[in-house]
Amino acid sequence: MVSEICLGTMTFGGNDPMSAAFGQLDDNSSSQLVNEALNAGVNFFDTANVYGVGASEEILGRALKGKRHDAVIATKVRFRMGPGPNQVGLSRAQIIQQAEDSLKRLGTDYIDLYQIHGPDPFTDWEETLRALDELIRSGKVRYIGCSNLQGWQIMKANGIATQLSTHAFHTNQSYYSLAGRDIEREIIPVVQDQKMGLLVWSPLAGGFLTGKYTRNNQGGADDRRMKLDFPPIDREKAYDVIDVLRDIAKARETSIAKIALAWVLNQPAVTSVIIGAKRLDQLQDNLGAVGVILTEEELSRLDQVSRLQPEYPLWNPVMYTQDRFPVQG
Repeated sequence: MVSEICLGTMTFGGNDPMSAAFGQLDDNSSSQLVNEALNAGVNFFDTANVYGVGASEEILGRALKGKRHDAVIATKVRFRMGPGPNQVGLSRAQIIQQAEDSLKRLGTDYIDLYQIHGPDPFTDWEETLRALDELIRSGKVRYIGCSNLQGWQIMKANGIATQLSTHAFHTNQSYYSLAGRDIEREIIPVVQDQKMGLLVWSPLAGGFLTGKYTRNNQGGADDRRMKLDFPPIDREKAYDVIDVLRDIAKARETSIAKIALAWVLNQPAVTSVIIGAKRLDQLQDNLGAVGVILTEEELSRLDQVSRLQPEYPLWNPVMYTQDRFPVQG
């Protein structure tokens, strides 16, 4: 069982150019966030070997020292971890080596959820799945998951796992927010069909849905979006979303970020929402989203302003069910 909120640790360490754009928190600041999360009932923590090139895992491991059994730790493997030609990807050698390295950095003898951080077009799924299965059978990993895959890739991997009699992916981690609902097309239907948990990253669209960005104020030089404009969004549509969020937040006397997070938490397929923070007040505000129950009217307003345009073959999904029933009268 995991908490509705998962504390993401991409802000921990940040000693490489990519991670530095998200945060460079030291041990003390990171431990404060971890302790605040634990005290609020959060038991789920997400990291990756590539965050800070191992620094995030190290800092999280130290912050959870003596509290390991109170936490569910998720980490990932896929991206480059060294200059060598084989220090990247999802080969058996890379998965086994990186799992061992993550265990050492985290200061633990098991990983609760080990996720592939994305697809590897140069490695067969059979090799990847057998390596992950070996980690589970050895007791070093409890469950496996995937992240940033397309719907067909999830289905293909799970189908091959069935053929091989190996463990299949139990979770999928994807980007999902009011500014980016793309996973509703295929990924959410796959996750629900396969009875997988859905973990959401960047529920505030890289900070864009916090309320500090407006049509007249697009951020200063030190803002994260100015350093790394990620994930990509349709800004004009996102500004329309923010307008509705602001109205709802004002009426409720709360923050825009809290309403944006509450919308994600209200989505039926979502298992846990990964939040990142650099300060205690940010974390505390985000944690408050769990107690926000949006009304049907509020959900409808947010849906209307953010919904996807239907694409083929989803123009009219009702047509595939309505002809099953006799016409009345």
